[in-house]
Amino acid sequence: MKLTVVGCSGSFPSADSACSSYLVEADGFRLLLDMGNGALGELQRHCGLYDLDAVLLSHLHADHCVDMCGYFVARYYRYDGGMPDPIPVYGPEGTEARLATAYGEEPDDKSMSEVFDFRTLTPGTFGIGPFTVRTDRVSHPVEAFAFRVEHGDRSLTYSGDTGPCDSLLGLADGTDLFLCESSFTYGKEDVPGLHLNGREAGEHAARAGVQRLVLTHIPPWTDPQVSLADARTTYAGPVELARAGAIYEL
Repeated sequence: MKLTVVGCSGSFPSADSACSSYLVEADGFRLLLDMGNGALGELQRHCGLYDLDAVLLSHLHADHCVDMCGYFVARYYRYDGGMPDPIPVYGPEGTEARLATAYGEEPDDKSMSEVFDFRTLTPGTFGIGPFTVRTDRVSHPVEAFAFRVEHGDRSLTYSGDTGPCDSLLGLADGTDLFLCESSFTYGKEDVPGLHLNGREAGEHAARAGVQRLVLTHIPPWTDPQVSLADARTTYAGPVELARAGAIYEL
């Protein structure tokens, strides 16, 4: 299983990275986790426009899903051989209407369903290609999910956006790579049920017994080195900052 960081900036793209988007590959199958601002352009450095096999959207904030509108255009108006077959797009309740509205269509317009096979996420376990995906709701102002993706005996867990919560610990239990948001700075922001800081990300990693922690979704106004240092105060294992283009072989 291979993980490629397509984008890892929080809230809006930084000078160095698009917003949240992560490509997971195994056995020739390509699964994308989120497609935030700027991700569609960066994705083409790592994958052809029509080579994705499925998309998981953790929640419907723009920095995690808005480039699906551009991806709709690329698939709907494909000029070199006709519209490709619809691909599965898993997201919270209302994903199709949210993306249609963002694109400028009426929520009940079904154009997007011609290229996307929308499926509503619920807590549980399901298969996508060669992967087993476990998902659960996490703590955020809108309905939001974290994902554990398994292939053989290897796993990665992606937090999406979340404040501290036990459901994230359950998904991350013993995972090989924990891709965990670290939006806040310890001692600076304290908004319950919104985001984690570096110290909290480290605490979740330690309690879950993960093998490796990668901090992501750090906004451009936050010092990532502070988040990294804070995570190291609570987690003794290997920890690093996500960066666009980074590849992890699991």
